[in-house]
Amino acid sequence: MSRLPLPEQSIGAPIAGTVLSEVSYEDEKVEVQPSGSGVVVRISPILDDEPIVTRRELWSYYLYYNGDNGVGPLGYAMTLFQSLAVAAGYDPVKGPGSDCSAPDASGQCVVPWAGGSKSVNSAVLVANGASFAIMTLLFTTVGSVADYGTFGRWLLLVFTVLCWCAQFASMSLYKPDRWGLAMALYMIGFITYGATLVFYAAIFPRLARNTAHARNLRERYEHGEISLEEYEKEESMEKNRISNISTAHSNIGYIVTLALNLTILLPKAGDPKVNNYVIVLTNGYWVILGIWWFVFQQTRPGPPLPKGEHYATIGWKQIWMAVKQWRQLPYTFIYLVAFFLLADGFNTTGTLVYLCQNDRFQFSFLQNTYLGLAQAVASTTSTFGFWYIQRYWKIPTKKMFAVTNVVTILIPLWGMVGIWSSKFGFRNVWEFWAYNVISGLFQAPYYAFSQTMMAELTPPGFDNMFFGLFGLSNRASSLIGPNVVQAIIDSSEGNNWKGFPFLFALCTAACLVLWFGVDVQKGRRDAIVWAAKYRSRGQAQAHVSGLAEPESHKEQ
Repeated sequence: MSRLPLPEQSIGAPIAGTVLSEVSYEDEKVEVQPSGSGVVVRISPILDDEPIVTRRELWSYYLYYNGDNGVGPLGYAMTLFQSLAVAAGYDPVKGPGSDCSAPDASGQCVVPWAGGSKSVNSAVLVANGASFAIMTLLFTTVGSVADYGTFGRWLLLVFTVLCWCAQFASMSLYKPDRWGLAMALYMIGFITYGATLVFYAAIFPRLARNTAHARNLRERYEHGEISLEEYEKEESMEKNRISNISTAHSNIGYIVTLALNLTILLPKAGDPKVNNYVIVLTNGYWVILGIWWFVFQQTRPGPPLPKGEHYATIGWKQIWMAVKQWRQLPYTFIYLVAFFLLADGFNTTGTLVYLCQNDRFQFSFLQNTYLGLAQAVASTTSTFGFWYIQRYWKIPTKKMFAVTNVVTILIPLWGMVGIWSSKFGFRNVWEFWAYNVISGLFQAPYYAFSQTMMAELTPPGFDNMFFGLFGLSNRASSLIGPNVVQAIIDSSEGNNWKGFPFLFALCTAACLVLWFGVDVQKGRRDAIVWAAKYRSRGQAQAHVSGLAEPESHKEQ
């Protein structure tokens, strides 16, 4: 078995009824004796000296996500890249030198590519696919390293600064012949933005375990004042609270950013560099709000890197160790695989609709800003609304997530209509308005609940490692979708709508697996057992002797 220590110490009250037979620590075997109906394993772990989350720290966490809302690296950067590529491209029907935007253009547009040509939309999808491949390597290599020492906080800072630099560098992108540079900067911004989301999200389970409310719940459970089921339900609600509020802040930031951008887009509508100014303003907003997290974040370091291990290889070793033990974490890995497919379909669907939207509105930053505002208002409202419904009726995370997944399936289904109809299926202006509103209402909570589901199924103390895999499933999952869809578009002479059937099938299959194949309660307990099993030798020796149920729980 792995000799790598668990990055967090496990303390707290026990869970009865789990099965843990034997734990190997280096050359010794530590027997974990059963108590009562099963082996006693500790619940959500924390270090005794971990600081309680302060109001200032929590608000700086929210504000970081308020600025890191994706308007620049996801929306405007892609639109700028696509518009420059179209300006530099030509109509393949008329040949090189023709204008893709001419009144009598065929509607197709290609750019020179590897000795031949490729449609602009396919080039965008290739850029996304390459970015996802790089993120795959990134998350698997450095994801686990973030669980050791203070490496995680520096990792988030480095990726944040790199994303900021890529966005500010977009001021140089105002000539069509720079579309290649626009593609490179878009990819850098997209990759680093995806990395910030992953390592930002990996922080929240530890924050949720260290709020004053979570600490109080732990004490009440240890003293026998509440049952295990009530403790798990309330701890889950605390995770949902932080996840939903942070997601709402991202959408609030989206609204504020887009509203600020109108102060440039409207008065400077005729300026050839107006789009560049907008990206710089968007990025400046993130800098102003995001910097405070690195100032007020309290130190909660993991252990030092194990002797003989290296930062470049430990991530792969830990992932291999976890994969070999997948039978002990069946629901965690089923969720990761199913979410891989769902996120692939979800992300690629969003990209494909955005490509159709840009074609319909001729890459207008102003129109995209209006549509984005509609989506952001709907997103903010729905995130708080879903959280209120969940909190009031104590609805489990999985059921809330399933509701959002229904719309994830319906969007590519509607896009399929455009294959056979020229009047419906993302063909009209009103359809893109409807898409942005509906997307905001259901797919913003999708992010919050998918993140909370991952937190529920993550072995405590391995947060960065498993959120790195989650990031692989989420951001880096689209190795399949963009490549398949761009191949479909190329083979159908640039017909974007031909990609929707594949995405509909992908999303539907993933949702069925998530609903029927993932048991969150069992998965949560499996994760705690697995984390306890791979504690370091010193942690095991310190706690094995204390693995006993509180007297108050024995009486229940």
